[in-house]
Amino acid sequence: MAKHRIYTMAFSGVYPHYITKAEKKGRTKEEVDQIIFWLTGYDQTALDRILSEKTNFETFFDEAPQLNPNVSKITGVICGHRIENIEDPLMKKVRYLDKLIDELAKGKTMEKILRK
Repeated sequence: MAKHRIYTMAFSGVYPHYITKAEKKGRTKEEVDQIIFWLTGYDQTALDRILSEKTNFETFFDEAPQLNPNVSKITGVICGHRIENIEDPLMKKVRYLDKLIDELAKGKTMEKILRK
């Protein structure tokens, strides 16, 4: 079975779209980065390396230092799919990130987005 197209896409190709989506709604690049750090355990140095090396989504998530233990609290529908029902572990991680960025763009507080 062929891999989903998103898995082989460079994270650096999608990252600017996350920022644009957030900034259109008055949010910041720093908040997008904070979400990425919270979800994956990466820090700024690692994110900069990922962006410069054009790391794909599969590697981005496979090499993440630690998926946040509260990811199970991320629920709801994203791109027409209920996150809780997604069986492919990698696709679920991609959708977690999509959902968090959507919540940011919808004006939720960082406290709620980061499930505190």
